[in-house]
Amino acid sequence: MLDFLAAAIDPDIKHHLSVITFLPLVGALFLAFINRKRERELKATAFFFSLITFIASLPVLFDFNVGAGYDKRLMETAEWIPAFGIQYKMGVDGISLFLVMLTTFLAPIIMLSSSTTVHSKVKEYFIAMLVLETGLIGSFCALDLFLFYVFFELMLIPMYLLIGVWGSDESARRAAAIKFFVYTLVGSLLMFLAVLYIAGVAKTFDMERLPEACAQLPMTAQYLCFGAFMLSFAIKTPLFPFHTWLPHAHTEAPTGGSVALAGMMLKLGTYGMIRFAIPFFPVVAYEMAPLIMTLAVIGIIYGSMMCLAQDDLKRLIAYSSVAHMGFIVLGLFSFNFMATQGALLQNINHGLSTGLLFLCVGMLYERRHTRIFADFGGIAKVMPKFAVLFMIATLASIGLPGTNGFVGEFLILMGTFGGVPDGQWTWTLNSTMALLAATGVVLGAVYMLWAYQRVFFGEITVKENLALRDVNRTELAFSVPVVVMIFFIGLNPNFLLARSEPAVQATLQRTLAAVAEHRAAQAAAK
Repeated sequence: MLDFLAAAIDPDIKHHLSVITFLPLVGALFLAFINRKRERELKATAFFFSLITFIASLPVLFDFNVGAGYDKRLMETAEWIPAFGIQYKMGVDGISLFLVMLTTFLAPIIMLSSSTTVHSKVKEYFIAMLVLETGLIGSFCALDLFLFYVFFELMLIPMYLLIGVWGSDESARRAAAIKFFVYTLVGSLLMFLAVLYIAGVAKTFDMERLPEACAQLPMTAQYLCFGAFMLSFAIKTPLFPFHTWLPHAHTEAPTGGSVALAGMMLKLGTYGMIRFAIPFFPVVAYEMAPLIMTLAVIGIIYGSMMCLAQDDLKRLIAYSSVAHMGFIVLGLFSFNFMATQGALLQNINHGLSTGLLFLCVGMLYERRHTRIFADFGGIAKVMPKFAVLFMIATLASIGLPGTNGFVGEFLILMGTFGGVPDGQWTWTLNSTMALLAATGVVLGAVYMLWAYQRVFFGEITVKENLALRDVNRTELAFSVPVVVMIFFIGLNPNFLLARSEPAVQATLQRTLAAVAEHRAAQAAAK
């Protein structure tokens, strides 16, 4: 065991990504052999393995070789099912690096916060969380399409259980879990059919070789396969109008489940778009971009308006995720370098700020067992430290300069306004998209500050609130690291942007080159 942990922290080992990916799964196996009555030991073991995984991922971040492709030093390749061209192939580039880091960073925070909020089936809960972490890290690192699909599906069961078993209301949580399962499964099955078709034609699942193979497919097949991939990732993101499962899932999930869902799992949707849908089918993605951008803008405005109509604090934050993820999709399908960089940065920002918001809601729910606005008011007087924590999360969510949320939204809006390099899309279309999306920024400030005012300001009218205790040391321990990252990224965004820039440039160049080649072929055919 000590040798395994030493290997995890050594930046020069050959199988570093595999160690990071499977350490949580090893932790889940350890938990399986611990008596369920020894809850303190179960919680400590889960936290230990998630923390070691985060520590093990740090050398990947600081030793990462910034470049247009995958860091060859970290790549791992081994034959898995050679008869079908399936490999065990892992790697990271500037696009996936920070999603891996976000996952390993949030996991120990979730474990620590759950130690005070999960009171039933503790053993099974932490096993599900650790399996979910392995599925997420594996999905972000997989460079074989079949391997990606295995990790992608691995997450479905633990998240279904987290919502359905540990949710708040018994009947509602089961309905929310089933809705999540059905939505995700339908999208996944369609993507699986597309994966089988592509691999059958290309004779490989290697993601580095598949873009070239997909370019040879008939255009009808490209449209169908793009639709299958895009639908799966649009559901996972979620993109309007495929978002209806999310508010129910967030509302009924336990605090740790909501943080994992918003902070880690939703990122797979937007990651899949820039990793698969766009590079595999660049011409189709480019031609469908105006429609997808329109759906993204509708999601921004719709999600924001729904936030204004909520009387449940957690449900408000759930709908805010629909708006925030709409910004990210808008940036990705602008095919503009600045907007794409902003989208990748905002992916990380949303995980941190919304994750902290859900943690804060969880702290409040543990004390009052309600999330309805009418049950609060004036609690800043009895919970001043908590009021500061929630204010920081609120300001990050609305994108106040100095916090992480500002830079991402600014880059997305400026890049979208600038449009694509070749000018096929008119300035009117791009400027309209950017201006409409900007209303989401204004609405975001309105609904978040209004929510804050209703909870924290005014007179205390509910007597139970007079006895509320402020945040304790454990709650500060899992909240302060997120606050630190909010300000670190807000004041030093180039730490992330510089590492993703070459990969983003390369992806956009390949996409626009494929579009130009397709147009040239069409012109020659005429």
